[in-house]
Amino acid sequence: MTRPWTTLRGAALAFAFGAAASACLAPAVAAQAEFPFGHELMLDVKPMKGSKRVPMLDIDQKGLAEIDLWCNSVKGQMIVAGDTITILTGEKTAHTCPPERAQADDEVLGALNEVTNWRREGDILVLTGTRTLRFRLQTN
Repeated sequence: MTRPWTTLRGAALAFAFGAAASACLAPAVAAQAEFPFGHELMLDVKPMKGSKRVPMLDIDQKGLAEIDLWCNSVKGQMIVAGDTITILTGEKTAHTCPPERAQADDEVLGALNEVTNWRREGDILVLTGTRTLRFRLQTN
């Protein structure tokens, strides 16, 4: 014989557990939803003297990224979990670059490889690690 109060108590316990689990997971899911997958972002800096080029991230829905540096480019993968991020990059293209642009490429690529966290500030994606990089969402 099933006692109604044991079934009701089990249902209440299951509901409470489900609500608690949802509350714990909600921030991570919300943060994931805010990451700008499927968008193009531009490093929030002025172009170097004599050029209009600025580093860009073009991130697809799966986190695959085309990363344009000051002179060269690289393909990468962005792995996002909550507010943490890992950026894996491949080999740079081998364009002939002026020394200052080649050095700037290495600095941006090094900073991207050391990124550990991210956050959104409106249309800005802030990547933090040993250095902080700010990328502006392209709205055109």
